[in-house]
Amino acid sequence: MVQIGYTMMTEQAGPRDLVDHVVRAEEAGFDFSVTSDHYFPWLRSQGHSPYAWAVLGAAAQATSRIPLMTYVTCPTFRYHPAVVAQKAATLQLLSEGRFRLGLGSGENLNEHVVGGGWPSVDVRHEMFEEAVEIIRALFEGGHVNHRGTHFDVESARLWDLPDEAPPIGVAVSGERSCELAGRLGDLVIATEPKAGLLEAFDRHGGQGKPRVGQLPVCYDPDRDTAVKRAHSQFRWFGSGWKVNSELTHPDSFEAATQFVTQDDVADAIPCGDDPDAFVEAVRPYAEAGFTEVALVQIGGESQPAYLDWSEKTLLPALRDAFG
Repeated sequence: MVQIGYTMMTEQAGPRDLVDHVVRAEEAGFDFSVTSDHYFPWLRSQGHSPYAWAVLGAAAQATSRIPLMTYVTCPTFRYHPAVVAQKAATLQLLSEGRFRLGLGSGENLNEHVVGGGWPSVDVRHEMFEEAVEIIRALFEGGHVNHRGTHFDVESARLWDLPDEAPPIGVAVSGERSCELAGRLGDLVIATEPKAGLLEAFDRHGGQGKPRVGQLPVCYDPDRDTAVKRAHSQFRWFGSGWKVNSELTHPDSFEAATQFVTQDDVADAIPCGDDPDAFVEAVRPYAEAGFTEVALVQIGGESQPAYLDWSEKTLLPALRDAFG
């Protein structure tokens, strides 16, 4: 069985719309939801980037069933890990146990805004590991003092703790991040249906833990319209993590993707209103061993129509195929 999720993509809709969309996703029957956490959109055409944690707080109050999750938050630059722990504990209380804390080592696009520079990936992994250790220590209660290589914590304590701490998910893209995820995470997060990532996660302690993937899709009754929208707003998606994590501005992504064609995007992203195409796009995730797949409908204004179609057509087709 593969659970199907809905993505509140903060880069393509404003805060009130995002909350309205996840309320409708709950009504439509999506199994869970995830939320991106950006300071910039990838491309100017997406046009948004509200504060994800405020959106999540509102979503926690506006919904009653659907699980919530950051996909993902970087706990090392814009946010100190002690502050991330406080935010996550509060979300777990507001949502009455429906929150999972998805973490990743970040993208320069979002983290450069605090002026701390952008170190090598090895240093970012060191910082990430130390941050997760701080967050877990605070989730355990009591006062935390920490003098580390990258972070200091001075007599911190979370005064409002849920009975059960939020599970921590770790985003992966290669062997080193899989090692961290297997050792530090309660679940693994990936944006590509690569069985090798899950195999590496299992080798490092991830056996039996949930594995969450994400897939962009672009529903529209007119396939040409869907392809144009996907190209306009999501052509950055195929650049790969080594590129996406390093670029600093939407204009950089515009330049990096200037030669990506509409055909290239249509080959990679299911577009239109044929549910079979969407089912076949999910299939590699199921075959790789993912237990959950969060779909990203491209285009903020297209969400209401997509959610109606999902309830009537897409979700039944996916459940027929994957349980």
